[in-house]
Order: sequence, then structure tokens, then C-alpha cells
Amino acid sequence: MKKIKIYITAFGTILLLGACNKQLNLNPSNQIEADKAILTATDVQSTLIGAYNRMSLSDLYGGRVFLEPDLMATQSVVDWSGTFQGLTQMVSQEIPIDNTFVNSIWLDGYRVINQTNNVLANLDKVAAGDKNSTEGQAKFLRGLVYFEMVRLFGKSWNDGNPTVNLGVPIVLTPTSVINSSSYPSRSTVSQVYQQAIADLTDAETKLGKGVTFFANSYAASAILARLYLQQGEYAKAATEATKVISSNAYSLVAVYTDEFPFPNQSAVHVDNTTEDIFAIQLTSQLGTGVSNELNTFYASSEFGGRGDITIKESFLNQFSNGDTRLDIYNEDSDGNLRCDKFDNLYGNVRIIRLAELYLIRAEANLRLGTSTGAQPIADINVIRKRAGIANYVPPVNPDPTKVIAANIAEVLKQRVLELAFEGGFFFHDAKRLKQKVGPSEFDATNVVFPIPQTETNANKNLKQNDGY
Repeated sequence: MKKIKIYITAFGTILLLGACNKQLNLNPSNQIEADKAILTATDVQSTLIGAYNRMSLSDLYGGRVFLEPDLMATQSVVDWSGTFQGLTQMVSQEIPIDNTFVNSIWLDGYRVINQTNNVLANLDKVAAGDKNSTEGQAKFLRGLVYFEMVRLFGKSWNDGNPTVNLGVPIVLTPTSVINSSSYPSRSTVSQVYQQAIADLTDAETKLGKGVTFFANSYAASAILARLYLQQGEYAKAATEATKVISSNAYSLVAVYTDEFPFPNQSAVHVDNTTEDIFAIQLTSQLGTGVSNELNTFYASSEFGGRGDITIKESFLNQFSNGDTRLDIYNEDSDGNLRCDKFDNLYGNVRIIRLAELYLIRAEANLRLGTSTGAQPIADINVIRKRAGIANYVPPVNPDPTKVIAANIAEVLKQRVLELAFEGGFFFHDAKRLKQKVGPSEFDATNVVFPIPQTETNANKNLKQNDGY
């Protein structure tokens, strides 16, 4: 009997039914009988933990799902000196269809989706008291991945017609046998967003509100707020952000740099801060393929990284005098200016934190002329106060449209200064705001990831993106 490694490709040939990265002895086959796979509640929980584990791989929320889009949008902000050809192609916005980094995001994204589908298909094996939590966790992960995938592999929501533009395939059942359903077509951008919203909304309802390392109801609300902002659904974004802020389950750390703890010991795990709503937990014990890839590329070798990304001095000119967020940018011993947010070799990768929610709510309210949850200027000043700078005072101008424009410009500036390099915001914000993505227009074909060639070769129903 041949020993083979079991993986789930995007619509793979064999179903991964337990935790990730196991080696199993199996008869070569294109299907596995479901009644011999997940048999108990423990098996379901193992599969769910496996999905979390795969989420933490370097290609996804180990950091590269944020790093790679930002490389496409920060040519005026950072200098790239890396030797990985696939990442250099992103910096130059010349991504071929066989780019291995793009391929890895697609594959691991659908592996997570398949594992969550396995969990959801076997909820009948879970004890009644655990069913809501298990279902909520799986739907949170699936919704989050679909949101990420559609933003990378499809056009921006405001680029043309999202009900026509192609996103990614929606797969809601486990891949266990090769048949006609194994070759799905791409759903539209609108359909993928609606699937992500449905999953996250259900997760929000079913998950508890206790603060743990796992996703809770507030994490689902927070991601929904981010998603609605990307869509321009400002009222919904403000409502979801307010759910999290008003819960008082989280609070801003007093000093900005404390949000990025560095124990100066490479193997020390640091728990989430009071500000972290959802973060991927990393330790030195997680094994091959799991690391903080933001550390890898932003930190110098003295802090465990490659140091391939350095910060341009001109970026720091956007900060006001006395802004304590400047303390996170320093020259290392090699004389290069770096962002120290990721100096902790095994630091957690923050998926979303409270500061972003204040800024989402402020922008949404400013665009609508509302004050859901708080006055928008008050939310802006929560962020400025923590940064040690004076309150923002709107300009005195008889033209109210100019005042609104100035206020929106201020909240967008605070998004850049507060959230720089954390969540792919240079890329995703440029697209939703119809700004240039690096040297390219927001709707250029080369700022959408190609569908990997391995996938279009294997699935005749997958249409390639324009320009590739």
C-alpha cells in the first residue's frame, strides 16, 4: 500500500477529513466514504481545529494574505529588496498565471473552505450544547476566507457591476468524490460577498461573546463592518462597528507601541492585547509552514526576519510632531528604517483590532451625515488621543461640502497612520476609494490576481481574469 500525503486542492480529488498535515495509509481512490471519515464529535472538533491551523499557514493569515496585496500598492511607501521572484512580480505588478505565491493563497484558501464544509456537514454528530458554537466557528472562518478571496481574485466591488464581474467559485459542500460538481464555475463578485455576509451573520448570531483565542460574535461583527465598508454600505458598517465598540469587551491599549509587544525572546508567545478582536496565535511549536510572515519580511535579521522591506523616510512625514505612532519606526543596526510592529518572531498576526472599528464608524458616519454610536469627530479623536496628538477640529468654512471633505480626508489619513502594513489596507483602501494602486489605476487588470494556471488547467469551467 502506498503512503501518500492527503491534500485538498481547490476542488481536490480526495477529502481531508481530520486535522491538517497528517500522513495516512490509504488505498488509491477518488473518493472516501463519509461514514468512514468523521464518526464522532471529537472528529468534528479535530477538523475544525485543522481549519484554524490551516488558516495560520504563511500563505493565509500567517501574514502573506496581507503582505502580498500591500506589495502591489506601496511602491511609494516602502523599498523592496527581496529575492523571491514571485513577490517581486507583485511589486512590479507583473504577475504571471504560474506565480507560486498566488497559487498557494488559492489552494490553502479552498482547503480551509473544504474543512469548514466538512464540519458543517457533520453537525449532527456534535452535542446539542456545542452545535451553535461549532457551526458559528466554521461559518466565521469560511466567510472570512471568501471575503479575502473575492477581494484578491475578483474586481473591486465598485469596479463595474459586481452582479456581472466574476469572483471565485462558491463551494458549500465537502469535496469527497469526483463528479460534475467538482468543476464549479466562478460565482459573481456580488454572490461571493453575499455568501460571506450570510456566513458571518450566522456566525455573529451563533457564537458566544466571551473573549478567547477563537472567534466570537464580536469578531464576526468586526469583519462584517470591514466588509460593509468595502462595499460602501456605510449604515451597516457603522452598526456593526458599534456592536463591538459599545460592548466594552475590548479597549485600546494605553500606548500605541504596546499593541505590538516584543518580549525580546524568539520563542515566547504573547497573548492577545485588550485591543485584539481576532488574531492568529503563533508559537514556535506549530511546525513547518506556520510563521509570522510579516516578521519574515519587515523585521531585520536581528529580530528573526529577512529585512526585505524598508520604510521610505517620506512616509514618516505624514505624521504630526509628537505622534507616538512614530515610535514604531526606527533604524535597525544596518541603518535601514523599518516598521517594528512585527519584530516578534512568533508574534500573533492581528486580523482585526478595535482601533479599526473606531475608524470604520467615523468614516461611515461622515459619509452619511449620521452619528450612529458616536459623533464621527469623537471617534477620530479617540485614535488621535491615543497617538498623543491634539484633537482634530473641523475647519471653519461656509461651504459645508468642503468641511465634510476635510473631515473624510482626516479619517482616511488616520487609517493610513494607524493601520499601516497590518491588513493589506494600502491595496484594499485604494481600490474602494478609486485611488491609484501603486502606479496603476484602481480598475486596471493587473491589480487583480490571476486565477492560478494549475486551476484553469484542471477545471475547464474556470474563466481566467482579463489581462492574463
